[in-house]
Amino acid sequence: MIRRLVTGLAVLTGLSLAAPAAAVINGTPDGERHPNVGGLVAPEAYSDGTWIYCSGTLVSPTVFLTAAHCDDDGSRVRVTFSSAYEDGDKTYSGTFEADDRYPGAQNNSFDLAVVVLDKPVQGITPATLPAAGSLSELPASQTFTSVGYGAYEVTNEPGGHRYLYDDVRMMATGSLNATNKTWLRISMNAATGDGGTCYGDSGGPNFLDDTGTVASTTITGDAVCRATNVTYRLDTDSARSFLSRYVELP
Repeated sequence: MIRRLVTGLAVLTGLSLAAPAAAVINGTPDGERHPNVGGLVAPEAYSDGTWIYCSGTLVSPTVFLTAAHCDDDGSRVRVTFSSAYEDGDKTYSGTFEADDRYPGAQNNSFDLAVVVLDKPVQGITPATLPAAGSLSELPASQTFTSVGYGAYEVTNEPGGHRYLYDDVRMMATGSLNATNKTWLRISMNAATGDGGTCYGDSGGPNFLDDTGTVASTTITGDAVCRATNVTYRLDTDSARSFLSRYVELP
């Protein structure tokens, strides 16, 4: 069931979505392929019920990795790992802790955050993180598996673009477009067989090929989710200096 239709860029009162939150386009339902990928659940106070507003990854039994622009530092939030979330599904509570250097600058936004969960998640194997500097020399043929709960379709109708959501965890494969010191840009051009992210996928993982290693987290992209998934590298000194406060790194 489609729960939300968003026209233009999403604006969620009370949530800090300063950058374009990025849902999986040209993808398929994930099912239980990536059970460690979850979503941040909107507060129950919203009149249209609860729904997922950002994505992320369990990287230790008590640490959920996401994007800093998804919420306010110190906020109490809830995470679900349901593959097709419905109001009432199991959630895990925790505290949202953003990199204190965010929002940074264009060349390095420091757009990382974790949710430190109140209790360990049982029965789900956390994803692994990349070794230091390991993404600097990726081949042009490198592919990524992007996973998240964002919009699954963008329509162009009178009045503008509309973004369709159903809170289902989706996955798509994209190919490397460009690498720099902070960012991986991943092609999601359907014309070349790629898929990628859209609104609601911010903070979600981009796995190396079909491995369990998260290379980068989704941060932004083009406004109508057709060309490029712009993602934050997790192998850099700046990313690792934040992550090392919460999880053991390879």
